[in-house]
Amino acid sequence: MSKKSGIGKFVAGAAIGAGLGVLFAPKKGSETRKDLKEKLDNVIAKIKSVDAEEIKEMFEKKVEEIKADLEDLDKEKVIKIAKKKGEDIKKKCQDLVNLAVAKGTPVLEKAAEELRLKAIDVVSDVLEKLESKDK
Repeated sequence: MSKKSGIGKFVAGAAIGAGLGVLFAPKKGSETRKDLKEKLDNVIAKIKSVDAEEIKEMFEKKVEEIKADLEDLDKEKVIKIAKKKGEDIKKKCQDLVNLAVAKGTPVLEKAAEELRLKAIDVVSDVLEKLESKDK
């Protein structure tokens, strides 16, 4: 498979994913987090199509860290811990975007930015629900 066709599939997949995300919003927090986890898996699959092994490994590591933090966030009961986890997720997503920019990979940069925005939405939703249950 050529790089061009791989990039085309990546862009098409990202566009379809974004479109489906908009179509099905708003959802329950658990559904939204599940969607975000699926999006993370999708990003990993797309990352694996990139030729540069070093970039693949860096992206995979960052995405796995985000997934682990997201799973922890879903289980957290204490608002203070959830806020800290939320900030960690946001920072790691931003690190992923910065990595894509630094490595000059515009296709991955777009996917990472979409992931960052979705993570911000999910974190905000979780924190809002935790805070409303706390009152």
